[in-house]
Amino acid sequence: MKISPVAAVFLLVPGLFAAGAALAEKADREKPVQIEAAQVRIDERNKTQTFEGNVVLRQGTFELKGDRLVVHQEADGFQMGEATGHPATFRQKRDDSPDYIEGQAKRIQYDARDERARLYGDAHIHSGGDAIQAQYIEYDALREKYFAANAPEEKTDGAQGKRVQVVLQPREKGKDDGAKK
Repeated sequence: MKISPVAAVFLLVPGLFAAGAALAEKADREKPVQIEAAQVRIDERNKTQTFEGNVVLRQGTFELKGDRLVVHQEADGFQMGEATGHPATFRQKRDDSPDYIEGQAKRIQYDARDERARLYGDAHIHSGGDAIQAQYIEYDALREKYFAANAPEEKTDGAQGKRVQVVLQPREKGKDDGAKK
């Protein structure tokens, strides 16, 4: 039974803090996907794949770990994926850089239709010395825009609860690593 390339669902997740997937290791997309889990359930009729128990997905330098990974393919071919864990984590080497992009959250969702990644619950993303921490982080890959807040519905200044934290390192003059924050 052939498993669809699940990593395609999460290709943009590692590019959350950098300027989209363009900064992630480009060669990773050409590498085979390897998934390890205690068990897998594949529902061909409903186009759903569920991996459970210490799930590890690898494709080149990209690695996703969680307790559970569920991937669903819509009728039009678009995929949606959700990784959960305590926490779910990802890591990938940036292209043309020694740095890695790393992140974690209780739940990580990616919708290929609108190319949005959403991290829920104690979400952290860092690359080099730059970092962002919030209860919710959303990245719109099409528009290269970020949104972070206490919760997805709280599009306020965050004064009612824990605030979003961002650390941006100074860049060397005349050197642009391509990251847009």
